[in-house]
Amino acid sequence: MPRSARDAMWSEALALLARADRTHSETFRPTATGWEPPLDVLETEDGLLVVVALPGVRHDEMEVVIGHGELMVRGTRRWPTRQRPVRVHRIELPHGRFERRLPLPSGAYQLVGQEHQDGCLLLTLRRLD
Repeated sequence: MPRSARDAMWSEALALLARADRTHSETFRPTATGWEPPLDVLETEDGLLVVVALPGVRHDEMEVVIGHGELMVRGTRRWPTRQRPVRVHRIELPHGRFERRLPLPSGAYQLVGQEHQDGCLLLTLRRLD
C-alpha cells in the first residue's frame, strides 16, 4: 500500500475516533453538580413529554421538581457492582450525582405522569393555561 494511502487511512481513523469522543462528551456533559443526562422534549396537544436517558438509575434514586419555569431531574447513578476488588477495562457511562435543568416553554405545567421505561424516565407534563 502506498504511503499516502496509508496516511489517508490513519487520518480518517483518527478523525472518526475524535468524532466519537466528542459525541460522548457532548452526550454526558460533566457539570459542577455531577453530569447532565441527555433528554428529548416533545410537545403534545395537552403539554409536554420529556424523555430523560438514565440507564441504570433506579426510580428511587431520582427526584423530579417543577418550579420557577423549569423542570429539574436529579439523582445518583450508582456503580453496578459492589464486589471488590474489580479491574476496570472501560468506563463510558457516567456515575455519581447528576442534575439536569430544563427551561420550560412559557406557561404553567403540572407533572401528571412519571414512568421508567427501557432505561429512560418518561415525564408527562400537562399545560395548565
